[in-house]
Amino acid sequence: MDWLERLNQAIDYIEDNLTSDISFDRAAQIACCSTFHFQRMFSYIAGIPLGEYIRRRKMTEAAFDLQQKGLKVIDAALKYGYESPTSFNRAFQSVHGVAPAQARNEGISLKAYPRISFKISIRGDAEMNYKIESKEAFRIVGAKRHFSMQVEESFKLVPLFWQEMNKAGLIPKLCKLMNCPPYGVLGVCTCMDGKDFDYYICASSDKACPADMDEYEVPAATWAIFECVGAMPNAIQELQTRIVSEWLPASGYEYADAPDIELYPEGDMSSESYKCEVWLPVTKKK
Repeated sequence: MDWLERLNQAIDYIEDNLTSDISFDRAAQIACCSTFHFQRMFSYIAGIPLGEYIRRRKMTEAAFDLQQKGLKVIDAALKYGYESPTSFNRAFQSVHGVAPAQARNEGISLKAYPRISFKISIRGDAEMNYKIESKEAFRIVGAKRHFSMQVEESFKLVPLFWQEMNKAGLIPKLCKLMNCPPYGVLGVCTCMDGKDFDYYICASSDKACPADMDEYEVPAATWAIFECVGAMPNAIQELQTRIVSEWLPASGYEYADAPDIELYPEGDMSSESYKCEVWLPVTKKK
């Protein structure tokens, strides 16, 4: 089954359950990928986090119910899974800018967010340089942080983790430990456990792990390795969006169950000519 078709079937599941519990795990299962990867792919392609999409769709349907069907606010709150009218009111106002009780007033301005449908967008206006390589397992050593909230929320905190570690002087320590390929400071996301993941700022090394650091073995895998050129972090964020929305759907590959990796060589990361790499774990489509 086509990758985009599976994504659209996952959207069907979400749309069919706007008035009941929506399981991110079930949506990911339908899309045939991990919960982590499903949330990331959705965010990249749709341009909004999965949780935000669901909230907007629920509030769109709630507005129709209040305005056209005359549903009471308390009943709308229960219908769309909110424990109290207060929490429903807060969610409704964040989307529409008015309280739900005002939705029935003639002339009131409301917002409608239509259902998303995924399609391949063939642009071809900018090249993407990549290579497919199989790598043996390798060991990394560095700083680790565990994230257990929703993926889109967690990844807002990853840049802050980098800032914190830079201020703490981690990078020079990693450079002293670095003695095995791939050479460069690595950002490794071990994304194999549902919504939880560990993120490492690290280097590949066979030296003893310092007491204040953690180690992890990146499993053997096949990677699509993309060249990224430009100032950080915008360049790498734009590339990751293009990989998922443009390259992956037409590539004949899909996400594999292995970590995502960013490789940062030495250089001026604020320069428009700075080069780094994005490693996407892939497997051939069945």
